[in-house]
Amino acid sequence: MNSKDRIILALDVDTEEAALSLADRLSGHVGAFKVSLRLFSITGPQIVGRLQEMGQVFVDLKLHDIPSTVAAAGRALTRLGCNMLTAHAAGGTVMLRELANAVSDESRKIGRPAPTVLAVTVLTSMNQRQLEEDMLIRDMLVRDATVRFAGRAQSAGVDGVICSASETAAVRAVCGQDFKIVTSGIRPTWYGSNDQKRINTPYEAIKRGADYVVIGRPITRAAHPVAAAHTIAEEIECALTGSDI
Repeated sequence: MNSKDRIILALDVDTEEAALSLADRLSGHVGAFKVSLRLFSITGPQIVGRLQEMGQVFVDLKLHDIPSTVAAAGRALTRLGCNMLTAHAAGGTVMLRELANAVSDESRKIGRPAPTVLAVTVLTSMNQRQLEEDMLIRDMLVRDATVRFAGRAQSAGVDGVICSASETAAVRAVCGQDFKIVTSGIRPTWYGSNDQKRINTPYEAIKRGADYVVIGRPITRAAHPVAAAHTIAEEIECALTGSDI
């Protein structure tokens, strides 16, 4: 992959027009466009097809329901032709296994490559206190919970996980080189943290073993979005080659 192909651009906007405008402007400068629950709910599933004309599409709905419902949703998303999709690892191995099997089966039926199935571990908006008080996981650190979720997800047959770059090296050590790791909570040094708690730079994420970085506002709200994307790609290239930034 080229360095730019490791950038997944989060289209966290409120209209189809804004999403398509950003995608048109950034097409060829990033690797994929992420459709969140927010955008999907506003525009409907047709946004996926529209974005496919400009690049790969990552549908990030973070599915979490009974196994049969999640499997059915996975089949629907596969038919839409997305390249990546997500489900919460907290949904359990049965849910994840049925999702992975449904996506694989549906892709064979329609003759398309199967989308990459990713399990969301611990949201980067959460810290240790929230892990304990809100998720009721009181016997381990965020890092250990992330690794535990990743290991269970891998055993269920999914292709990779979403996690913070802070936990990437630990996940990579347990799950191996072929397991995909997508990192969120990415903020270049020249941008603020916003609503993220466990943040890292693109350089740190790739250096620790991430395959992809999800970045939204540092690019989409930049005065010059294409220039911002290029700066981030250069930072990723430095991490890959071992150069200083």
